[in-house]
Amino acid sequence: MQLEDEDEHTSKENEQQGISLFPDHEELMVTRVEQGQGRKRGRYTIHLGPYSLSVLEDVMIKYNMFKGTTFVKKELEEIVLADEKQQAYVHALRYLGRKPRTRQEIEQRLTQKEMGQAVIDEVLNRLERERLVDDDLYARQWARQRITSQRKGKMWVRQELRQKGISKASIGEALGEITDNEEWESALTVGRKKWNQVRGDIMEKKRKTYPFLMRRGYSGDMTRRVVNHLTATEQDAASDDEELLQWEE
Repeated sequence: MQLEDEDEHTSKENEQQGISLFPDHEELMVTRVEQGQGRKRGRYTIHLGPYSLSVLEDVMIKYNMFKGTTFVKKELEEIVLADEKQQAYVHALRYLGRKPRTRQEIEQRLTQKEMGQAVIDEVLNRLERERLVDDDLYARQWARQRITSQRKGKMWVRQELRQKGISKASIGEALGEITDNEEWESALTVGRKKWNQVRGDIMEKKRKTYPFLMRRGYSGDMTRRVVNHLTATEQDAASDDEELLQWEE
């Protein structure tokens, strides 16, 4: 949380210092460079006489913002923009460090941090070029994990991916990689567990298992197949028990 607050603090700080207030046609020399402390560690305050601005260390190095270097306002505006882009990029990397994210999720996160849309778009494109954000790969991995491990149906997964901003085409390709047999095994596993938990006769088990599977995102056809299979299995077991009793008598 402390790192997230840092981005908001420095953006507001530069806004308050107001690059727009810098003189338009006057060369400004760097008179002092001050390293940030605490939550501002990693940032440097660049003093240009009576003016100052805050930038990340790598931005400072890239633009040679050391004592004695001179800049004009236009150059400093470019540097402030570059710093904002780098802030957004670093924040996106921290957000990605927790778990994979979709393009839409990162965009929403950076929007919450009050980053400009042009900056956000550039950062997202950079992340995609670096293969750090890949919605197609995300969709495939998400679909397989949710269906084979979390025992969710394709309808459930489709809705989840839509909410994450994945395109219809990518969703279709991701779900297309899941075979009918894989979804069947998933539905049968979770359906059998529910079936065995229900107390009562076969009708009661069917009445509770069917909507349970539908709520987990399995299609009506897949749900009927599972329930019919479980019903037949139970009836066969009951029949075997009756034959065994008759034989023992």
